[in-house]
Amino acid sequence: MTAPRWLMAYPKGPYKFTNREYLIISYRTDEERLRKILPPGVELIEPVVKFEFIRMPDSTGFGDYTESGQVIPVRFQGEEGTLTISMFLDCYAPIAGGREIWGFPKKLAKPKLFVEEDVLVGFLDYGSIRIATATMGYKQYELNKDAVLKSMKKPVFLLKNVPGVDGKPEINQLTKIYLQDITVKGAWTGVASLELHPHALAPIANFPVREIVDVSHFVVDVTLPYGEVAHDYIKHGVPTGAHGHGHHGSHSNAHSHH
Repeated sequence: MTAPRWLMAYPKGPYKFTNREYLIISYRTDEERLRKILPPGVELIEPVVKFEFIRMPDSTGFGDYTESGQVIPVRFQGEEGTLTISMFLDCYAPIAGGREIWGFPKKLAKPKLFVEEDVLVGFLDYGSIRIATATMGYKQYELNKDAVLKSMKKPVFLLKNVPGVDGKPEINQLTKIYLQDITVKGAWTGVASLELHPHALAPIANFPVREIVDVSHFVVDVTLPYGEVAHDYIKHGVPTGAHGHGHHGSHSNAHSHH
């Protein structure tokens, strides 16, 4: 039996996105810093961060909003995917839904993605402070749509942490989502730049830009469905067969990112 709330922050899923637009600038960064934030049992494939700006003009339930964040390439129990390590967006419903349902690490901020003359521009402001600036030559070269589709079909891993009313961890899980109904409408690459600025409460610059290794801009229709629990840290502890470098600190490290 469940006792439902009468005041909901977001409707039931799945959530369909029409003309969802991405700017992704992938850059090489400090490997040791990335390893320190990996959940137990999760392996880093390479020391690369995908910095994303996502424009969502039409999403069921969540409306019209923009998002920005960082994603890293990982492997869990032999399966390759991505781990989302930070997300900043300008709309409450997907912040609440993203955190409560799947465990997306979402915070309120002001990202923007827009075209200015011949440049695609991404800005991320936390309060009045600009913490990320991205630029890319607008649609300079076409990209292979199949390559974009293949990358989007890989699972998204997330660390979901919810404390109980007593302050102790009540939910501490590695969750997993597979995006569905993906249609790539257009994909491009070109020259790009990315600048990150330090901020105490949005420390994206802790993973500094050493070298840009990949640039993509694409538009898709996609469905975000409900996900699954890949591993429950409270019930099952550290995953069996976990590589030592995948979990610095102790089991409690998995609880530290509320």
